Amino acid sequence: MPSDPVSTPVPGIEISLDTQTLTLFPDGASTPLSYPVSTALNGPGERQSSGCTPRGRHYVRAMVGGGVPLNSVFVARRPTGEVYSDALSRKFPERDWILSRILWLCGLESGKNRGPGVDSFRRFIYIHGTPDTEPMGVPRSHGCIRMRNKDVVDLYGRVSPGMPVTIR
Repeated sequence: MPSDPVSTPVPGIEISLDTQTLTLFPDGASTPLSYPVSTALNGPGERQSSGCTPRGRHYVRAMVGGGVPLNSVFVARRPTGEVYSDALSRKFPERDWILSRILWLCGLESGKNRGPGVDSFRRFIYIHGTPDTEPMGVPRSHGCIRMRNKDVVDLYGRVSPGMPVTIR
């Protein structure tokens, strides 16, 4: 009797809220890559305006920022032409900095992370860069998944729209 085939991981991204890590499974043959992240200070949750990181199955709906310089500043998914610096941070202390690259997530589970009141896409949930002064490995975001700038640029170059993302 033949043995069961070994299952190969499906390409995709897994984000652990417990360990504050993002793991990329590039394809069935490559070794997974792990990056430290920072998810929501308010913890997990799917409700609109909660400031929480939504759980469940998602996919990368859009990718923004390919080719812009490291530490480029984005507002409403558009590069402002600014490059983050300490001086810029002092000038705009109220900004929630979105830097370098954006992977915009869309939920796949109706009533959980897709649809009225819980829609991850309409909540503008991203994987994005943040100032290097922000800690990784601890929840501090407003709902998004923050990464070091060099890490989000690396991740951006390894994924494509449609890639599955699971947040646990």
